[in-house]
Amino acid sequence: PGYEDEAGIALPYIITIEKSTAKVLAIRRNWYEEDILKLKRNHFVHYQYVPGFGFYGYGLIHLIGGYARSATTIVRQLVDAGTLSNLPGGLKARGLRVKGDDTPISPGEFRDVDVPSGTIKDNIMLLPYKEPSQTLMALFNQIVQEGRAFVSAGDLQVSDMGGNAPVGTTLAILERTLKVMSAIQARLHYSMKQEFKLLKVIIADYTPDEYDYEPEEGPAAAKKSDYDDVEVLPVSDPNASTMAQKIVQYQAVLQLAQSAPQLYNLPLLHRQMIEVLGIKNASKLVPMGDDQKPQDPVTENQNALMLKPIKAFPLQDHQAHIAVHMAAMQDPHINQLLQGNPQAQHIAQAMYAHINEHIGFEYRVQIGQQMGMPMPPQHTDDMGEEEDLPMSPEMEAQLAPVMAQAAQKLLAQNQTQAKQAQAQQQAQDPIIQMQMQELQLKTQEQQRKAQKDQQDFAIKQQQLQIEQQRIQTQAATATQNTKAQVVMNQQKIKTQRVSKAADIMANAMHKEHDTQHQQSMKARDQFHQMMTAEQQAINTPKKETKE
Repeated sequence: PGYEDEAGIALPYIITIEKSTAKVLAIRRNWYEEDILKLKRNHFVHYQYVPGFGFYGYGLIHLIGGYARSATTIVRQLVDAGTLSNLPGGLKARGLRVKGDDTPISPGEFRDVDVPSGTIKDNIMLLPYKEPSQTLMALFNQIVQEGRAFVSAGDLQVSDMGGNAPVGTTLAILERTLKVMSAIQARLHYSMKQEFKLLKVIIADYTPDEYDYEPEEGPAAAKKSDYDDVEVLPVSDPNASTMAQKIVQYQAVLQLAQSAPQLYNLPLLHRQMIEVLGIKNASKLVPMGDDQKPQDPVTENQNALMLKPIKAFPLQDHQAHIAVHMAAMQDPHINQLLQGNPQAQHIAQAMYAHINEHIGFEYRVQIGQQMGMPMPPQHTDDMGEEEDLPMSPEMEAQLAPVMAQAAQKLLAQNQTQAKQAQAQQQAQDPIIQMQMQELQLKTQEQQRKAQKDQQDFAIKQQQLQIEQQRIQTQAATATQNTKAQVVMNQQKIKTQRVSKAADIMANAMHKEHDTQHQQSMKARDQFHQMMTAEQQAINTPKKETKE
């Protein structure tokens, strides 16, 4: 208590205690003073073969110690059994004496024996020592096999595979077999990495601030601060514990590269394969692009013909190099000599690839000229190829529109130059000149035809105007006639309507007269009928009176 953080979190301290008196001798801070997280500093590195349940791990002797003791015991028993069987002991009669019994009997030697009674075999009895047990031998072999297979997790060994087995299958079995050893090597690799970190911190804390000499890059006072920018790492590969595993891995990659060679850097792959095999001077056997230095174009042509690697560099005169390379590619003498060469296709591919490199660099220079500023710098990667340095998204977003405008300007300029060059070439060609004259004659003929067509068109236009005037006159006359006919028709219709109305009125009057006549006749008939009825009524009482 009293050494906690403000938040109550326990802080790492190193406490020195005297064992006999349990007296605290020292309490030291175990974190860096400038560390705001106050992380614990490690002062020891534990190399573990296999992690244990406690602080310490298990070593190989802890794991196979039982197998070793059992095998040792069985070997001793087999050796003792063989020794006793070959040189057995036993019992002999007291009176049996052998001359010179203090020295062993030599091969082919016979010695005198004094036998008290009976035969020699009746006076000697050998103890029943057995031969080394076959069961014990089989148990020994089983224990040894179990001990050897303790670090292997594969049931199928690489030696059990056929010679024509796929590389992928062999690699899978090899990884399965070395799974435990790979895990052990990964732990050892991690432990060594931690130890290197501790050593780097110790060296950085106690190294002088300045170099004893003037370095090529940076100031002399940067010796101590240089350790803040570097990490010390082991060069071992935790993913490949044996050379055989590395070779099988590279063989698998080589098989993949055969299906798509344009995706792989084959020189780098072959060089790494040679280095894994332990062959010295791999850089001379398989030269790389990053091993090359700027050369003149003629030397590059020579190297290409000999299938040696060639490489373009940013500061070369790319137009001159392209001109020399294209001249060599189009030279009929060189092409004739290469016709029977089986490597002619590879030479042509290498030359075209190298020319493309110069074209790319030249295009980059021209874009920079159109932009009015140099392009971002490049550096050579591990594969010997030029690549851009890392760029922030903001800078890339600012450069992209400027590059687009520069590319459009360069395109327009190149198109103009191409048209001018084509026109000049055509003007100098006699065949083109004859064709131009023919074209001029055809143009004049077309112009004459065009003028005649224009005159014919003007005449036709005048004829059309006259015809339109005639049509308009006929249309006006027809319109007047139509109007007069319409007026006459309207008057005729009015007359017909008046006559028809008079007829309708006359008919109505006749119908009304007939109706009135019929009504008067009907009234008269009704009157007569009434008078007749009244007369009948008057006459009827008189008859009754007479009766």
